[in-house]
Amino acid sequence: MLYFQLVIMAGTVMLAYYFEYTDTFNVHVQGFFCYDNAYTKPYLGPEASSAVPPAILYAVVCGVPSLLITAIESLLFLLQYVSEDLDNREKIIVMGDCCYLNPLVRRTFRFLGVYAFGLFSTDIFVNAGQVVTGNLSPHFLTVCKPNYTALGCVQTARFVNQQGACTGNEDDIMHARKSFPSKEAALSVYAALYTAMYITLKVKAKGTKLAKPLLSLGLMCLAFLTGINRVVEYRNHWCDVIAGFIIGGAIAVFMVLGVVQNFKGKSLLNEIPPEESVVSSIPMMGQPRIMDNTMEKYIASQVLADTFNCSRLSTTYCAPGSARYTFLVYFAF
Repeated sequence: MLYFQLVIMAGTVMLAYYFEYTDTFNVHVQGFFCYDNAYTKPYLGPEASSAVPPAILYAVVCGVPSLLITAIESLLFLLQYVSEDLDNREKIIVMGDCCYLNPLVRRTFRFLGVYAFGLFSTDIFVNAGQVVTGNLSPHFLTVCKPNYTALGCVQTARFVNQQGACTGNEDDIMHARKSFPSKEAALSVYAALYTAMYITLKVKAKGTKLAKPLLSLGLMCLAFLTGINRVVEYRNHWCDVIAGFIIGGAIAVFMVLGVVQNFKGKSLLNEIPPEESVVSSIPMMGQPRIMDNTMEKYIASQVLADTFNCSRLSTTYCAPGSARYTFLVYFAF
C-alpha cells in the first residue's frame, strides 16, 4: 500500500504542476462591458511586488507547518522516552521484512505526508476553478488596455467577448483572467487551519491552555490578513477571497477528521511492541492447551479418574482396543 500511496502522491504533484506552470488547460475567456467600474482598478505591479509575494507565501505554508509538526512530535517522543524503559523494546516493522522505522519518523512522515497531499489538492482545486470560470480581476481593464474606438464603445457600454479585444501584455492579461477563487487565500487558510488543529488536538501538556489558542489564532490571523491584502491591492474580489477561504478550510477539516482521525493514535512508545509480546504471539508446540469452559474441565476430571482406576483394576478394563482405552487415548492428547 505504501507504493500505491506514493503513486497517488506523485500523480497529484504532477497535476498541480501542469495546472501551475504549463498551458495544458486553457483558461475560459470571459467577456466584459466597456468602462465597467468593477474591472478598472489600478494595477499595482506583478505578484512579486505584492506585500505578500508568492515566494514568501509558499515558503511559509510549506516550512512553518513542517517545522512545527516535526518539533512537536520530537518533543513528545523525548518526553515519553525519558519516562519509559526502551532496553527490551524493538523497532516497528513498517514494510514486512525490509524496512524498520522509528515510531517518531513514521508518525511525522504520516502527518506531513497528509498535509502535503492536502496542500497540492488545494492548489488543484483552486487552479481548476480559475481555469473553468475565467473570472476577471479588479484591475483587468487596466492591464487589458482595450481599444474602445475599434470595439465600438465610444458612446455605448456594449458587451465585448472577442478573443483579441485586449492590447496589453499577454502574461498580465492571462493572470488577470484567473481571479476566482483566490489561491493565496486558499493556501494560507489550509496551512493555518491544519496546523492550528494539530496544535489544539495533539498538545495536551499542562500550562498550554492559553498558549495553544494564542498560537492557533495567530496563524489564522495571518491567513486572514493574506486574504485581506489581496482585496486591498485590487488583485481579487471579496467573493474570490471568501471562496478561497472556504476551499482551503474545507480541505483542511477533511484531512484532519477523515484522513488522520484528529491525529489520534497510540502513544509513540506504546507503538513499539515489547519483546515479550512478540515472543508470546508465536504458537508453541509443547504448550498445554488451556481449558476455559466447564465441559472441558469435566472431561479432564473424568480422564484423570479413569487413569487412576486403570492403575487399580484389571487390565481388561483398560486393555488396548476397549472403549475405555480409546476414550483415554483420545482425550489425553
